[in-house]
Amino acid sequence: MQEETGDMDRPVEPGHFSASEARLDKHIAGLCIVDFPVAVVLPAGGSGERTGLLTPKQFCTFLNRPLISYTIQTFERVPWIQSIVVVVAKESLDLMMDIIHRFHHRKVLVVHGGSTRHRSIFNGVRALSEGEDGTARVKPKVVIIHDAVRPFVEEDFLHKITMAAKEQGAAGAIRPLVSTVIATTLEGYLDHSLERTKYRASEMPQGFIYDVIYQAYQRCSESDFEFGTECLHLALQYCGTNAKLIEGPPTLWKVTYKRDLAAAESIVKETLSRSACVITGGSAQATELANALQRSMGALDMEVDVISDLIGDNAKSLSKEWNFIQVSVNNSCLSEVGKTLSALEVADRALLHPVVIIWVDLNVSEDDSSASEAMGGEPAAMMEIATGAKLGNILVYGIQLHHSKEATLWGRSVERVAQMSCALIRDRSPALTGQLLQA
Repeated sequence: MQEETGDMDRPVEPGHFSASEARLDKHIAGLCIVDFPVAVVLPAGGSGERTGLLTPKQFCTFLNRPLISYTIQTFERVPWIQSIVVVVAKESLDLMMDIIHRFHHRKVLVVHGGSTRHRSIFNGVRALSEGEDGTARVKPKVVIIHDAVRPFVEEDFLHKITMAAKEQGAAGAIRPLVSTVIATTLEGYLDHSLERTKYRASEMPQGFIYDVIYQAYQRCSESDFEFGTECLHLALQYCGTNAKLIEGPPTLWKVTYKRDLAAAESIVKETLSRSACVITGGSAQATELANALQRSMGALDMEVDVISDLIGDNAKSLSKEWNFIQVSVNNSCLSEVGKTLSALEVADRALLHPVVIIWVDLNVSEDDSSASEAMGGEPAAMMEIATGAKLGNILVYGIQLHHSKEATLWGRSVERVAQMSCALIRDRSPALTGQLLQA
């Protein structure tokens, strides 16, 4: 069974390449230029027993999103990849289709997997040239095979694999061995060890001329289908195609154990936390604080832009930023935060990743008692807004700050706000949403 997704400006069948797509489709981003059709096969039918979890690891979630969705996004953002085939177990088909629709994935074709890894991959490869009813599809020139549980692969490395596959017939990623490999006797004693410098670990992605990998699977034995795991070996043994091996970056690691999910979450959080946008509302006092935060957070390795609002050219921040700091001065309401929330919801910014909004309430009043009275209803209002926002994957936090005329005290307060803001952005803790912290 095959399930397809797409919209009006994309092919009806993600496995099919129209005449316009088959012509030169050059993407210039750095030196990545590809002028032939490329497709991807993601085997995702494993049970994930080594994670020790009931849910297969490809469907385990972090930051409110399943692992496989991150991997699909990795290939979707590469414009010269036209089609992505995801191969899943039959019992996971409905779950996979729900993920695709929920996170608006595109160019995706879902097919049923087989009883082994090679059988699943062959189902995915075959689906690129054959429809479920046997009708022919226009096959890609190169097919990339990648694990659904390896979400961190960059476009430049995919380009290297793709071009090497086109020229050599096959190409694959390798990494140095971390541990020494030994052989044991049947009794459990050391037989011999391998010289580590002579060997490499075979990794993903791997790329193939489509006909090479298709014919390799057509010619391979039942034993290969049942026990084999290495696609490059099949291309060599059954098609005489010796793969070009390319050393890949450390980011090619595979989510295998439960702790790897935590590591993957940490990497995504770090990626989302490199910058922030401070919104001042045009107030001079808010702008002064924003500029001070820009300097202090810059010293903490976070790039900060300062804007007055999210209107006009400033609205571009909605499409590139994941973190917003809304500064209010003597404000007894949360209207500015509400406006930022509405803009983010309209832009559907929080679909793929959680967005952070930090409301910094700057009190410049010299009358502490009146300021305290004004703040009386803020905690409840703040919690109400944050609770609703969290349902839309937007995390809202609050920091209250009292302005000091004494330069040293004011400088320390700004430093605390900067440190607290960076910590909230980097941690992205749902447990702290709705809290009004004191700087």
